[in-house]
Amino acid sequence: MTERGAQHCGRDGRQFTIGPSALEWDGSCLRIRIRERSVPWGQRIEGEVRLWPEQLFNFSTPLDAAGRHRWGPLAPSARVEVDLPAPGLRWKGQAYLDSNEGDEPVDRAFHTWNWSRARLRDDSTLVFYDMQWPGQDERLLSLRFTPDGQVEAMPPAPAHVLRPTGWRIRGRMRSEGPVSLHEELEDTPFYQRSLLKFSYAGESLLAFHETLSVPRLVSPIVQAMLPWRMPRRG
Repeated sequence: MTERGAQHCGRDGRQFTIGPSALEWDGSCLRIRIRERSVPWGQRIEGEVRLWPEQLFNFSTPLDAAGRHRWGPLAPSARVEVDLPAPGLRWKGQAYLDSNEGDEPVDRAFHTWNWSRARLRDDSTLVFYDMQWPGQDERLLSLRFTPDGQVEAMPPAPAHVLRPTGWRIRGRMRSEGPVSLHEELEDTPFYQRSLLKFSYAGESLLAFHETLSVPRLVSPIVQAMLPWRMPRRG
């Protein structure tokens, strides 16, 4: 929630500290201790998120042609408990944990991507990573992560263009049938997150979906707005 310089961060084999907040792995549970302030009014956000993976994966794949950006789920399916005394939120449910890493800024490799995940009837996780660049071939990852730790390539589904958001971001979703909006979770000038109803492999599913517009992200106007949403310390 706050961008911090290297002097405010530290890590070892089990813990990653970012200012007053930290992530710690105890062998079966990832504990995320949050001590932050919201912007612009500075309300406290404090508490803990605990995540128990149902299966851990050691999977990573390049996203771009040069292999400078890599992605892979650590726990495609997990159980999560959220307890935030400030501002007074508590809930539990199903979760997902992944990892992204890059050797260069994201705007040097990407233009637009649409990412989604959904839980299938057999408790496996379906992920679409759909990337587009002007004047270049599209790239689609269509993968199934099984409860016993297998990763399987799945047949692609047709792309359905989504209605533009309030900030006029037009995403798309892979589906064998019509796609409909179940709930909008976040709508920003460069990013949208939502729950979508779609179909794949004969199943009616609910997907957690995001669209990222990199040209919007790096525009001077958005860059000037970002510190109002995520302050920087050092």
